[in-house]
Amino acid sequence: MPNLLSKYVIPGCRVDLQAIDRFKENVRSEEHKSYQSQVIDVLSEDRIEISMPIEKTKLIILPVDGEYDLYFYSDNGLYQCYARVVDRYKNNSLYVLVLDLISNLRKHQRREYYRFSCALEMNSRQLEEEEVVLAAKKEEILIPQLPLKSSVIVDISGGGLRFVANYAYEVQSLILCKYHLMVGGENKEYNLVGKVLGVRELESRKGVFEHRVQYVNVDASEREEIIKYIFDEERKTLKNQKGDY
Repeated sequence: MPNLLSKYVIPGCRVDLQAIDRFKENVRSEEHKSYQSQVIDVLSEDRIEISMPIEKTKLIILPVDGEYDLYFYSDNGLYQCYARVVDRYKNNSLYVLVLDLISNLRKHQRREYYRFSCALEMNSRQLEEEEVVLAAKKEEILIPQLPLKSSVIVDISGGGLRFVANYAYEVQSLILCKYHLMVGGENKEYNLVGKVLGVRELESRKGVFEHRVQYVNVDASEREEIIKYIFDEERKTLKNQKGDY
């Protein structure tokens, strides 16, 4: 197997797992959920140790001989392989899974960005007609000091966000999304234009509307900062879960 694992996967990096069906050419099973974990150690170029996944404070006991589709979130990008659980044990208060790779590690080119669940305050407004024209020309001039409406971001990614509010925008409309993220120890403000892809009223909360938004003409550096924020927050979550074992 190529010497890739220790080069791109290091202890502490996040890994997502989903069961695969060995009788269906290792295709992901839609009946199984994805679980988040963390790499504990790289034992060799085809064997790793990871922490047992936790979901809502509950330990998820994955079976020995179970086969999984693994996605590693490294500083160099997203890497994928298939692996089999060969052992599991408890080390002090930490529950450990030992997995053997059963395919080559490869860089995964995602069409979609990972969505991080959160609760972030956001202000927004619909773009004025002249702003829409500028956005279509890939210009970023916005009219300042127009009134904004409050809302809450419930998940965010490098490609867009989802938010809830007690009002609804029109589908396909362009809106200004203004929010803050803690990136590299600095509280940064973002003013991004997004297209509303979908709107629905929540069944459990009448009068509250969920919006799906895709960024329009987002700067590459801002996108990378958003992705870094997501990775940093994921690492904090996994670290806290590890401490709960």
